[in-house]
Amino acid sequence: MFQELDIVVLKRDIPEYHLKEGDIGAVVHCYRDRETFEVEFVTGQGETVALLTLSPESIRPVMGREILHVRGLEQVSSVN
Repeated sequence: MFQELDIVVLKRDIPEYHLKEGDIGAVVHCYRDRETFEVEFVTGQGETVALLTLSPESIRPVMGREILHVRGLEQVSSVN
């Protein structure tokens, strides 16, 4: 499935963290069950927006023929 440092795509909006379907994150930890992953989402300047525990139902790999897209982010007051 996923490995640490894999780049992944969010499959659903997570409004409480200002994340939208299609946002790009990086797997920073794989739990032993191999069904739960810590995924970090950062700004273009490397600031962490969110560090979330997600299942494979919420993320997918980046496909080879996809174009990445940039969007603005609302002001985020804290990192969780």
